[in-house]
Parts: sequence; C-alpha cells; structure tokens
Amino acid sequence: MRSLNTAGPLALRITGVASLLLLLWNPAVTRRAPGGGAPVVLLDASLSMGARNGLWARALDTARALGRGGVILRFGGEVTAFDTSAPGDGTSLLGPALAAAAARGGPITIVTDGAIDDLDALPGDLMARARVVLVSRDALPDAFVSSVDGPHQVSPGDTVTLRVTYGRSGSPKGLPDGRRESGVVAAGATLSVRDGGRVLASKQVTLPDSGTISTDLVIADSRLPSSGWTALTVGIHWAGDSESRDDSRAFPINVTSEPAAVVIGAPPDWDAKFLARTLGDVARVPVKYYTQIAADKWNEGVTLASMPADRVRRAIAGAHLVVEMGDPARWTPVSAPALLTWNSSGGAAGDWYLTPSAGSPVTGALASVPWDSLPPVLAALPALPESGAVSVLEARLSRRGAARPVVTVRETPGGRRATVNLTGLYRWDFRGGVSQQAYRALVAGLVDWLLAGGTA
Repeated sequence: MRSLNTAGPLALRITGVASLLLLLWNPAVTRRAPGGGAPVVLLDASLSMGARNGLWARALDTARALGRGGVILRFGGEVTAFDTSAPGDGTSLLGPALAAAAARGGPITIVTDGAIDDLDALPGDLMARARVVLVSRDALPDAFVSSVDGPHQVSPGDTVTLRVTYGRSGSPKGLPDGRRESGVVAAGATLSVRDGGRVLASKQVTLPDSGTISTDLVIADSRLPSSGWTALTVGIHWAGDSESRDDSRAFPINVTSEPAAVVIGAPPDWDAKFLARTLGDVARVPVKYYTQIAADKWNEGVTLASMPADRVRRAIAGAHLVVEMGDPARWTPVSAPALLTWNSSGGAAGDWYLTPSAGSPVTGALASVPWDSLPPVLAALPALPESGAVSVLEARLSRRGAARPVVTVRETPGGRRATVNLTGLYRWDFRGGVSQQAYRALVAGLVDWLLAGGTA
C-alpha cells in the first residue's frame, strides 16, 4: 500500500521532466495571432496632398516603402485600391479607411499631410493601433499682395495714393531645408499699379523674411484713367515667387469731375479744417474744402488758392454730401441729398461733456467710445431738436444739470440732415489716442448715416 502511494507522485515527476525536455528539443512553431496580419498602409489622397512642391511624390515613395508585403489603400472621400494617379478628393475622411484596415488584423500606418477632416470623430482605440507618418509640406517662397486701401472715387487732376500691404511666406529660394536668411530680400521685387497694359505707378520694394509690410503707391494726376469706373490691378513681381495666383488684387476707382463731398468753412476755423481732413479719411471719397473769406471771395482750404465763386457753387450743386461750418449767418441755402450743418461759432463757453443719446441711428457707431474718459469741448449750443429730429449726442455743463441735445439727425423730403452745435471738438482729433478715435467714430457715424440715404 505504501509503495503504491510513493509510485504515483514519482510517475508524475517523470512525465513533467520529459515534457520539458521535449519542449527544449523541438524548434518553436509560431502562428499569427490576431493583429499580426499583413501590414496595411492608408494613403491620404485628398486635394491637399497634391501641392506643387512634390508632396504627392514623397507620399507615394513613403507608402511603397512602408507597405512592402502588405496592402496600400487610398482614402479621401472614400476608400479605394492603391494607384498613383494624382489626388483629387475634396475631403479627407480617415474613419472608413481605418475601420477597413483594422478588420484585416495587421499593423496600420497612415501616410498623410495632417489635414484630416474627421479627426475628432476617430475611435481612440483604433488610432492607438495606428502609426501616423506625416509627410511635410515644405513651404515654397511666395510673394503676395494682401490688401489695397485708398479712395474709390477721385476727381481729374487728383494725385491718388494707394496703401498696399504685401508680404512673403515660405522658405526663400535656395534653402530647401526650410531655413531663412536673415534680413530682407530686395532683388527683383516690384510693386505696380496697372490700367490694363499701362503702368500707372511702380516701386521697388523689399520683401520681409515673413509676414507683411505696407507702403504707398502714388499715381500722378496725369496718369489717371479716363472718366468713369476702372478696375486697376495692383500687383507684385518677384523672381523667386512660386505661386502667381495671389500676386495681384483688383482695385475699382471712379474718376469723376464732381467731388462726392464739399466742406464749406464760412468763416474758416480749426473745426472746419480738421473735419475736412478727417472726412476724406473715414468716408474714402473725394473731398473739396473751400473757405469763404468775404461775400464773393473764396479760397481752396488746403492750398489757399483763390477760387471763383461760380466754381464753388458748381461743386456744391454736384456734391452728394455738403458740410456747412462756421457761422450760420454766412451760410448759403443748400439742397444736397445729404447735408451736415455744424455751428462752430456760437454757444455758451465752458466745459461741456458729451454723452450719447439712446436709440439714435448712430448709436452703433459710437458704442465703443469711452465717454467718461473724453475731455470737454469749448462751447455748446444746446437746443430743442427740430420736428422729427433724433438726438445723437447730449451735453452737460461741468457734468451738472440735465443733458441737452447738441447733435441731431433727421430725414426730410429733400434728403438726410445732421446738425452739430459744438465748438472745439477738433481738439479730440488733435490729442490723438482715445480722443481721436472718438472724434473719428462720430464723424464716420454721421457721414455713413447721411450717405446711406440715397438721393431722396
């Protein structure tokens, strides 16, 4: 009985040792486990992969190298078999391709430029199994015109100044590794303004290492197009440019004999002078400024050249916006579609502080003005608004008492009208900073509202 109990464990030991020796002697036999199938390469075939800098060729080489012994699938708008034709899908949807690759069970590699449309919707567990290979889109050097700013309506004989913003992006030519040389590149960079095949103005410029800078292009009066609307072409030419589609911008301009706006200083004062200058900036229309020295004696406000009274009257009759400033006793009757009357010669002197009225059509233009931070004006003439007028600004003397209207607007059968009863508001523009921005916001708001009324 005892010998039987001893033999059982001994037999088990012998069997275990024999099994271990058999495993050590036999060569290992392996088989593919789930996830160990042939490799799958997902090749992005969306439009962004077809960049002109050889991106698609590099992506093809990368996919072939990674997909040896396995399968290459293209993905974009849908999943398709591999081919070398140029990418043309308008979207880059990775989800369906990733699901198809996961079903095959092998390692997954994604070759892409990184522009994946459904990236946020991809399953995290599948993305964890995939290896992503980004094919770099090396930026080629590109000179471009970013924007053009200037008056869209001018008079014959005017000198036109266009503010052109231009720049450069990408790596300079000759540095394929992406490094940029310091400083600027000036060789061959030219800005020009053309009317068809005729060059109106040109200028040699320096290109920044990256980003944009601005400069002025001046068109002499003798080079202006003929009367009427013309689409000018403002462009840049640079020998190292790789992309021509952003080299130019169209800028419409209308050459007309009549100014769009006329400012009358009667008598001339600082308020009129500053308003005429600001009006040209914010309204972007031709502005003529005339000063009345005597009953029939007129000067051009900027040049002080003597002007015939008939010429001034013709300018007033043809203008869409007329501004009469100074002393109302010296103003002449005006029937313009848009009229701004600015009484800057009277009123009670003192520290008048301005605040906006609620519900005026100019409220939106004045919404960002910090009124508590602005200085007072020299004098104001508060008055009850005319019938149908809406208050835009109100004034308080030394911030005390009731606020009374000093700027109003109204609509009449003859057109839109605005009235300003303030003296010394030009000092806001002169001070600069917040005060200047408030002054320009008020002028721009009034002018925009006046000009939006059409010809009634």
